Amino acid sequence: MDGWLATTAGITFFWTGVVVAISFIEAPLKFRAPGITVPLGLGIGRLVFRAVNSLEALLAMVLVVALVLAGADALVWVPLAVAIAALALQVVVVRPALSKRSDAVLAGEDAPRSHAHLGYVAFECVKLIALVLGGVSALASG
Repeated sequence: MDGWLATTAGITFFWTGVVVAISFIEAPLKFRAPGITVPLGLGIGRLVFRAVNSLEALLAMVLVVALVLAGADALVWVPLAVAIAALALQVVVVRPALSKRSDAVLAGEDAPRSHAHLGYVAFECVKLIALVLGGVSALASG
């Protein structure tokens, strides 16, 4: 296997693990912990997702470099481009809407539930599937 394709696969599966651990395990469980109120959970979530999205942006940049250096074909590029696009949409479009609601809740307002949360989860699912497909494609290309 080409070293850059192996690097691509490694980064992709590491990123997959981050998404699963934070979005599908930590985020929903946090609100079940004793003593965690909605405002406290939202405050924790904002910090965690800001950090995770920063890490994901770094991984995406390194991934693009690895893809270029590997000379990867479209079977590898396309799903990983979808994952990167999903991340960009989450950060640029969905997170600001989520921040408005969490700002209101943290200010003590009784804000209605946001449909933006469902959008964020949908993009997480798209990102997860795309990362797995891209990682498997990188392994198969090597």
